[in-house]
Amino acid sequence: MTRAESILIVGSMAFDDLELPSINARDVIGGSATYSAFAASTFAEIRVVAVVGTDFPDGTLTALRARGIDTAGIERAEGRTFRWAGRYDADLVHRTTLDTQLNVFASFAPKIPAAYRDTPIVLLGNIHPALQLEVLEQVTRPRLVIADTMNFWIEGEPALVDKMLKRIDTLVINDEEARQLSGHHNIRRAAREILTRGPRRLIIKRGEHGALLFDDHGVFAAPGFPLEDVVDPTGAGDSFAGGFVGYLAGQADLSPMALRRAMLYATATASFCVEAVGTARVATLTPKDVADRVTSIRSLYEFGAATM
Repeated sequence: MTRAESILIVGSMAFDDLELPSINARDVIGGSATYSAFAASTFAEIRVVAVVGTDFPDGTLTALRARGIDTAGIERAEGRTFRWAGRYDADLVHRTTLDTQLNVFASFAPKIPAAYRDTPIVLLGNIHPALQLEVLEQVTRPRLVIADTMNFWIEGEPALVDKMLKRIDTLVINDEEARQLSGHHNIRRAAREILTRGPRRLIIKRGEHGALLFDDHGVFAAPGFPLEDVVDPTGAGDSFAGGFVGYLAGQADLSPMALRRAMLYATATASFCVEAVGTARVATLTPKDVADRVTSIRSLYEFGAATM
């Protein structure tokens, strides 16, 4: 039986205040590290490096540990936890940031514990590219490094983003960010340009329309799963990344076929995330939940998939 590999996740942990079409919710536990860790823990052992304030609930750390997530790298600093507030439009696609309070996250300097430094798979959440580079200076020859970034860093820190791209294997961004980073509106041209800048592969998330994987073996399209009830899209992209690395770690396989299967598992994982507010659903996923939904996703384009 294949032995699953561990994953190191470095990112943010936060409180989110959400104005959603169906509900307003305050003090929702969020952050890139939180979502991706819960998602990835469905398949593999996770180690998290992040910072929280004195106001962060012990119960959430207990819930993480109950999922087999090592929280020794989560620093509790004096002060308040990072907080984000946002309002979603009725379509749950467009959102407006109402408030951002960095708090203890403003002085976050990732400290990778010695026991974490040889972790074979590293997921760098959407944090300042300088911090992503600091992490890469502290780890020892990981098999796979995946990074996320956003338009704020692409516009504000282009030199550091370029430096980060040269140090990673896989970049995960959305289609708007791909266009901004590359300067090309056409997605295939955008992907070709980004791949010349360092990463071996690129994943472009397209929300409800799924995601695209670009690598040396061509292009692979993972369809989105059509849901009847979408409640909260916050964290869906981080859950996608967590599902992707979690599946790969669980298989201990980085072959082209494994990467393409991981895309389906990532899409399936993200589809669960949006069905509830915050991490409520992604924190309770089982491998069977995700595998069953992958079968449903395959049936969208592969006739007879449910019986294969």
